[in-house]
Amino acid sequence: MRDLSRQAVIERLRRDPAPDVLVVGAGINGAAVFRELALNGVGAVLVDRGDIAEGASSALSRMVHGGLRYLETAELALVREGATERNRLLRNAPHLVGPLRTMVPLYDLWGGTFAAIAKLFRRPTTSGRRGAMLIRIGLMLYDWLGSRERTMPHHRMLPRDAALTAMPGLTRGIASAAEYWDGWVSHPERINLELVLDALAAAPQAEALTYAAAEGLGPDGVRIRDTLTGETLTLAPRIVVNAAGAWIDRVNAPLGINTRMIGGTKGSHLVIDHDGLRAALGDAMLYFEAPDGRTCIVFPFLGNVLLGTTDIRVEDADGVRCEETEIDYLFAVLKEVLPDVAIGREHIRYRYSGVRPLPYVDAATPSLIPRTHSLVPSEPTPERPFPVLSMVSGKWTTFRAFGEQAADEVLHRLGKPRSVGTQSRPIGGGAGFPADRAAWIRDLARETGLPDTRIADLLARYGTRARDAARAIAAGPDAPLEALPRHSSAEIAWIAREEMVTHLTDVVLRRTLVALRGEASEEAVRAISAVLAETLGWPAARQAEEVDATLALLRDRHGAGYPLKATRPVSATS
Repeated sequence: MRDLSRQAVIERLRRDPAPDVLVVGAGINGAAVFRELALNGVGAVLVDRGDIAEGASSALSRMVHGGLRYLETAELALVREGATERNRLLRNAPHLVGPLRTMVPLYDLWGGTFAAIAKLFRRPTTSGRRGAMLIRIGLMLYDWLGSRERTMPHHRMLPRDAALTAMPGLTRGIASAAEYWDGWVSHPERINLELVLDALAAAPQAEALTYAAAEGLGPDGVRIRDTLTGETLTLAPRIVVNAAGAWIDRVNAPLGINTRMIGGTKGSHLVIDHDGLRAALGDAMLYFEAPDGRTCIVFPFLGNVLLGTTDIRVEDADGVRCEETEIDYLFAVLKEVLPDVAIGREHIRYRYSGVRPLPYVDAATPSLIPRTHSLVPSEPTPERPFPVLSMVSGKWTTFRAFGEQAADEVLHRLGKPRSVGTQSRPIGGGAGFPADRAAWIRDLARETGLPDTRIADLLARYGTRARDAARAIAAGPDAPLEALPRHSSAEIAWIAREEMVTHLTDVVLRRTLVALRGEASEEAVRAISAVLAETLGWPAARQAEEVDATLALLRDRHGAGYPLKATRPVSATS
């Protein structure tokens, strides 16, 4: 197997600096097109100024869905595509994507009809909750649009008593409820990573380099700066794909492209540890409207509860965080639908924000900005002898379809036929996923000597890549991590060796769910850092810097272990 260390990749790129395609941005869209190109024999290089999935791709609502609310703006093609891709993800990534029963509380029969008509024509409208008739029509259409490769039941309408029986914590003010099925993803960062690993395994000419910023044109191509050392190298691609998400305009500008393409909005989420809230939800997601018309979600998530989201215009995507006013807003809207559950800041285990890379339009409200993805070409110029294809907008759920679209355009421009499709191709640990999980677990436990329960955890975490993880753990040396009973030293070492780890934050925030579960105590961070230092050869000073930077990020941006003070609430859609 190729050496995937940063230094080895940099040395190979210096020897061969002329790839067919340079993909800028290792979020979900960049990883998707990178995989598509690699599978089809294209020499592609993927770079990102940070880690894989460090931006909006790690800040989503963890839903895999068609986008029920986009029916109001007549984005039928987007909803059909999203629902179809949801169905495919349930099949192609069964280790990380699963079905999610969803409840929609309804307060009257005809509410929101006129507002829906206004939204259909993208006109500003006053807020108002949608009634049962509108939701029923929408869900019938949603079921129909998602009928291709269907994997889940159709919706049903519940009278008030049945709805309160199904979710007893709901406000008594409802008139009825709707129940339907969508999907959820436990670890989207890992799907992002597995797309990249799939590409690297499929094509020896594919390369991926993180913490490498594309900084504009040099005399011989695109200048790439190593953000760790400050050194630069130049790549001379035939085509550039800009998949930098909220930073697309920033990447394009030094390439001589000054058209504004992105008008992002920030979405914030809270991970909450509260027994009463978990009990009120049962096993279902609550998909509900705030009084101001914003759609919010709350659902059980890996032993905690996930609550979101806001929708706030932002001009600068760097360093966004969930502000205290957003916490106040989310608590207030939750109180509307679950009035008997008292949530306080002491129950927050983690908070996160991301910027949706939506197209720049002059919409009156953020919810009216189209979510449909588009590939925007910027043709070559005398100063820039290659085209740039910018991947604008898109839902997380539709990443495969968007990657396919971008790759088809690249293949067309390169004059190469498509030889491999991905509609039914498993992702990462979804390959060979066992129909009989119990038997697979028993066999691997017998081979490695690890307990069945440990193998089951690894299978849920890595899919069939659990086989490699289990063998590495069994080969040792291995020791339990007292502050992290879900993990062990050999598992963290395997991640460090096999999963393109550069910084401690890569493991704490993205390769594992330690931070998102609210388990990133100082003791846990130090335990992981010790394993990484030994595995990656960090000196003591580097290890100390990594620990300090990680603890500061957890405290300042994610509120881990640091409850926030209450402030005056404001509308989170302002």
